[in-house]
Amino acid sequence: MKKILSLFFGIALPCFICFLPLDVIPIDGITIVERRLLAIFAFAVIFWIFEPIPVFAASVCVIFLELIMISDGALIWLQSGAGSQNFGTLVPYKDIFHTFASPIILLFLGGLFLAVAAIKYKLDINLARVLLTPFGKKPAMVMLGIMMITALFSMFMSNTATTAMMLAIIAPVLALFDPDDPGKIAMAMAVPFAANVGGLGTPIGTPPNVVAMKYLTGNMAISFGGWMAFALPYVIVLLMFTWGVLVFFYRPVATEINLKIKGEFMKTPKAVAVYITFGVTILLWLFGSKIGLNSYIVAMIPITVFTAGGIITASDMKKMSWDVLWLLSGGIALGVGLAKTGLSNHLIESIPFDQFSPLAIVAISVLFAMVMATFMSNTATANLILPIIAALGASLLSLGELGGAKMIIIATTFGCSLAMLLPVSTPPNALAYATDFFKTKHMIKAGIVVDMFGYAMIFVLIFILKGIGFFG
Repeated sequence: MKKILSLFFGIALPCFICFLPLDVIPIDGITIVERRLLAIFAFAVIFWIFEPIPVFAASVCVIFLELIMISDGALIWLQSGAGSQNFGTLVPYKDIFHTFASPIILLFLGGLFLAVAAIKYKLDINLARVLLTPFGKKPAMVMLGIMMITALFSMFMSNTATTAMMLAIIAPVLALFDPDDPGKIAMAMAVPFAANVGGLGTPIGTPPNVVAMKYLTGNMAISFGGWMAFALPYVIVLLMFTWGVLVFFYRPVATEINLKIKGEFMKTPKAVAVYITFGVTILLWLFGSKIGLNSYIVAMIPITVFTAGGIITASDMKKMSWDVLWLLSGGIALGVGLAKTGLSNHLIESIPFDQFSPLAIVAISVLFAMVMATFMSNTATANLILPIIAALGASLLSLGELGGAKMIIIATTFGCSLAMLLPVSTPPNALAYATDFFKTKHMIKAGIVVDMFGYAMIFVLIFILKGIGFFG
């Protein structure tokens, strides 16, 4: 019934908007083309939130609807009236198609290739084995080690894949806890929380970061290393706080646990090539700008080496998360439409933001992102709100007091990843919940404290970055 209702409203509402008189829509200066895009935006909101069809399929629909309704290749009778005052601007159809091969998509694809190769040649498990050894056998310290390794992997691998791997590693340990030991709750929730936090650390760590990079261009551009320079301290502080919250709420009764991870580094030529390529790619992402290589070009290194060297085969590629790339493409296309038609500017101009203080605008934007990401995909959240947030930052001179468009894009992007409250908020949350070692009430109890601290820390980060001149 839920899917049927979602399908009905997801189709009926956009159709209704398409036929509304322009003077009835409370957006100053809206044109016919913008009204159509507003209908497509409504379609995206309903289909991305309620998922009557898979979210990646909804993204494909968004791209198709833009092509036939608002592009210069649209259906001929939808182009009649072009040139008139209230018709608006048609978007070049090539600009919409370009979203499939956007540098942002290739940046994320490079991360996918690294993740698949690391899993195939057991680099992930062996690194976890080596890095967890120093943390001993005390449950709280082992949990800290697990969180640190999970966060580290999540910076360069899919959060979902990292969570699945780490849950598999700690599954035997979770089973050893006494039934009434709160430690198993903390241990099971530590993995998804760390994956969510760690994803903030790099531009490829989580899809919302990738979406944000689409708008951080020109004089607002941020390099891979530049992103890590401000994100890594935030991740470390939030990760330590999260660990403290979990230990405080669900302190382990057991005094000792023995985490055994079997395996050894593979020494085949292909495995060695994976190790070298992984290291070189990360180093060039951090320092490649010194020799003229941006992060998008560097992302082609693992793609090229792994395909040409037979490290990633056709069957391996079938296992990749192509649906995430389609979802990202739909979001980028929506952003292109909002910018090219002028709808994003008209939306901003219709809301009296000049009556709010710059700090209040940022606070509301980040909180809105957090709330949306709690109840729907954080990627879909970023796709929906970042185009508007980018336009807001560019149009409000008052935001310059805090750092302008660059600042509000980064802050809102971080808000998209603060989704710790519910199992449905992120795939890592859902995977951990499926272990049945904790209930939703446990996640809400710890998650709301972590989210509020992370929310406050965003503003600490803003003022620090403003103070050191990061925003220009």
